[in-house]
Amino acid sequence: MSTKNKPLKRDSALIPFSREHHHSLLLGWKIRKGIANGVEIKRIKKYTDWFYKNHVKKHFEDEEKYIFPILGEEHELIKKALAEHRRLTRLFEETDEIEKSLHHIEEELERHIRFEERELFMAIQEVATSDELKKIESLHDELKFEENTKDVFWE
Repeated sequence: MSTKNKPLKRDSALIPFSREHHHSLLLGWKIRKGIANGVEIKRIKKYTDWFYKNHVKKHFEDEEKYIFPILGEEHELIKKALAEHRRLTRLFEETDEIEKSLHHIEEELERHIRFEERELFMAIQEVATSDELKKIESLHDELKFEENTKDVFWE
């Protein structure tokens, strides 16, 4: 059996981050669905602004504060993750080329999450001590996802 098809075993300390990733993957689907259905770009942007403010921003901060230090800022995977966080932040905060930014968010957020889940978290699990993982588990409060149902443009 190849490792490509093997389910990834996630340490319990990182599971809340993986659940948060799931909601961000759904954001990409919502953007695609909205665009495909011809939904006004401003409506999609309003939702992505809310999502960024209420979920993505805190998630990035928590990863950078609790998880990334395990490998250190000079580690190649951490450099890549930080660069992607900066890029995604710029895309979410874009106010001029909104439609273009939404397309990029949809593509790059999914790619970023797949990278963190398949490479970065696996590398962290390999080197993290049980004390480091317990610390993450005790300090990180999983972001309780509550959907913004004011405009469910993707339905």
